[in-house]
Order: sequence, then structure tokens, then C-alpha cells
Amino acid sequence: MSKPAIVPVILSGGSGTRLWPVSRESFPKQLWPLMSERSLMQDTVLRAIGPEFAPPVVVCNEEHRFLIAEQLREVGIANARIVLEPVGRNSAPAIAAAAVLVAEDDPDTVLWMMAADASIADTAALHVALKAAAVAARAGKIVTFGMQPTAPETGYGYIEIGAPLDDAPGVHAVARFVEKPNAEDAARLSTDGRHLWNSGMFVFTARALLREIEIHSPEILAPVRTAVAGRRTDLDFIRLDVEAFTACPSISLDYAVAEKTREAAVVPADIGWSDVGSWSALWELGVKDDAGNVAIGDVVLESSRDCYVRSDGMLTAVVGLKDVVVVVTDDVALAMHRDNAQDVKKVVDRLKAAGRNQAVAHNRTYRPWGFYESLAVGERFQVKRIVVTPGGKLSLQSHFHRAEHWVVVNGTAKVTRDAETLVLSENQSVYLPLGCNHRLENPGRIPLTLIEVQSGAYLGEDDIVRIEDTYGRT
Repeated sequence: MSKPAIVPVILSGGSGTRLWPVSRESFPKQLWPLMSERSLMQDTVLRAIGPEFAPPVVVCNEEHRFLIAEQLREVGIANARIVLEPVGRNSAPAIAAAAVLVAEDDPDTVLWMMAADASIADTAALHVALKAAAVAARAGKIVTFGMQPTAPETGYGYIEIGAPLDDAPGVHAVARFVEKPNAEDAARLSTDGRHLWNSGMFVFTARALLREIEIHSPEILAPVRTAVAGRRTDLDFIRLDVEAFTACPSISLDYAVAEKTREAAVVPADIGWSDVGSWSALWELGVKDDAGNVAIGDVVLESSRDCYVRSDGMLTAVVGLKDVVVVVTDDVALAMHRDNAQDVKKVVDRLKAAGRNQAVAHNRTYRPWGFYESLAVGERFQVKRIVVTPGGKLSLQSHFHRAEHWVVVNGTAKVTRDAETLVLSENQSVYLPLGCNHRLENPGRIPLTLIEVQSGAYLGEDDIVRIEDTYGRT
């Protein structure tokens, strides 16, 4: 009898503030193409393709659901289960929800828990380590992957290797988990041959995980079971019960189970792993020129060495600098020494305290039908660019405080304006008076691009009355 397929469980939470200004709460680092032409999440899910794997379970927050669904579709993943967390509660409740869901079909199914934002250079070596981990997991172990240290890293926790397991070749007991060390301890731990970086990846059966949660952190399990039992399906998404999941404590799987269980095991692995946690990490992982520079986008470097320079928009020139990071988006420029890469979070915290929107959101806002971005804002007016994907349809809506003019730049627009239906092509326009019921659709096969000019006393995004919506928004 063949073994049941391994279920990849991908946790796509967190905002990646150390990679600000590219990574923000509205569009975090796992959804960006930082290491390849694909996003980190797409690279993650593609590591679990093949006959030994079941369709993935992706746990994410509600705000990112359409972005994640679209990114999965782009890489050919059409049958994923996307579980929506109503609130962020860290990794233990998230993976517990996935385990309860999978256990409904078979509690002895092996789950492979991964963060959506890690980089792994050697997928073949990863699969060898996973095969060893699955053997131990089927024997009831809670198995993590320990990465061979390549530097005295203070940003990772460490795992001390214990005795090898007799019935699982290549797997060891965990002697102890070590919190993120100071520089002196990191130098010792990374070179003593007995300690590994804690990758945060785990393998276990649904039955074993739920058993260990019940033993060591029972306050998690009851509300999670209630949240899963009270779930509802919305389009392609599984929505957990809000009240029950909110009652869960916010705690990582490491603290809730791994550091307490007697069943902890570790697979030592050398797979080129990184958590892509900072701009300095991206410099280390990037393709460098002869002067040690990593340049991405429209970048010019002159007499500079060992720099990381990324521009997602305007031409960015760097002259005579060494060991710096320069990151330019359409609304923010960040410049710092690479040694200060961990301090980016302090800037984000200051911006949040000051109420600056740049701390959490990009100028471009993604929606299930496409995206929009603000081009100009003035007294009583705002200009936006709106891009609607083929087949995309905005809600039927009205506004209390603004009128709108739409000018088609590219593609075909189907416009509902009260009782009228209009079809507009390039260079044609339509006026939508204040209070009218209106809707925009793209009936064509290419993206629809239009310029929207809003005018009125109030131009906030909350001045929308949705009358009908394809995507179930209110």
C-alpha cells in the first residue's frame, strides 16, 4: 500500500518590515520577486510539486487572498486550499488550523510546514532531507530542519544536535533549542559542529502535531477546532470563524510545541537556505559584478564597491560609495550602510507612530480585478491610473462626495452608468456624475488601462457604496 502524499502547508503571514520600503503590510516580501522572476511564495510552492505531494494548503491573511490566488494560478497551482486567518496569531494557531483541516480526511497525513518567504538554492538536497524527515514524522516525531551555519548569525535561533535516531537514518534527536544569541555566542555556536540554524520548517503528521499541542499548549487547540468547524467557503477561500480564531493566543510553533516536546527531532541539511530577512541578506545572495555590487532595475554605479542598489522606478545612480544599500520605489528612497540593515524596522516604527501611510502601504493598491495607483492629488481632485485584468469587473457602486471622469488609454471598457451600458475603446471617455450607480468591466483579452479623474469634497477610498460585487466584498 502506497504512503499518502505529503501535504505542503505554506504560511504566508508577516509583513517583512526589514525589507521595507519594498515589503509593506499591503504587499509583503513573500509576494515580491526578490530572488528570481517569481515571487518567494511561488518559488516555495513549486518546491512541492510531484507525485509525492498533495495540493498545498496556504494560510494567509484576508487582505492578501486575491494576490495569493493569482500568484498560485500564474505558476499552475489550481487546486490549493487557501485558508484565511481573520487575525494574525503567529505560526502555532495557523499550522494547527491546517492540521485540523487535513486530519478530517486522514490524521496520519504528513504535513510539511514552510514559511512562504525563504530562499533555498538546492531543491534536490531539500527533497533528500524531506524524505528522511518524513520517515521520522510517521514514527510520531516533530521534525525540524537544521541548516549548516555559514556565519556567526545573530538573527537566527540555533538547535543543538542530539543522538541519531535508530529508526530514521539522517535524523537526530534535538538536545535543546537556543534563542537568538549575541555576537560572542553566535561565533561559538556557528563553529562548534554541534549547532545548526533553526530554519522554522517542520514535518509531522497531523495526529502528532495535534497531540503535542494538546499536551503542551491546550489553550490553542480548542479555539482552533472551533474556528475550523465554523468555517465557511467564500469563492476559492476557506474562512475560519472570526470569534473563535481571535480567541487563540499569538504564539509561534517553536514556543508552543517544539521547545517543550520530547518528540523533537532535527534533520541536518545543507541546502543553501536563507530567510531573506534583510537587505544585507539579499546582497549576500545576489549576483554580483566584478566590484561586488548587486544592481537591480534602472541603476548606474560608478566607483562603488559591495553595494546593493535596487530601483523599482526611476533611474538611480550611486557614485563613490562602499557597503551601502540603496532602495528606490515610486514613493520612498532608502539609503543605509549594510551593517545597519537590521535597523530598517526602527524607521518603519517611527513612520507608523507618525501616521505615515508609506510605512504600511504602497502607492499601488491591488484588488481582485487588477490594481490602481495615484498619480496626482490636489485640492478637491485626484488622478489615478486603473488597470483591469481581462475578465475583471469592479463592483457596482456609487459615491456620496465625488464625481469621476474615465479616459481609456488601452484596451476596451464596458461601463455601466445607471441604466446605460457603454463600450469604450482607446481615447474615448465617460463622465460619472456624483451619486450615479456605475461599474467598470474589461470584456477584452488584454489589460484595460484608464485614467480616472476624481473631483469633489471628499476623495477617500471609504466613500464607496457597493451595490453588487462579484468578489463578495461589502
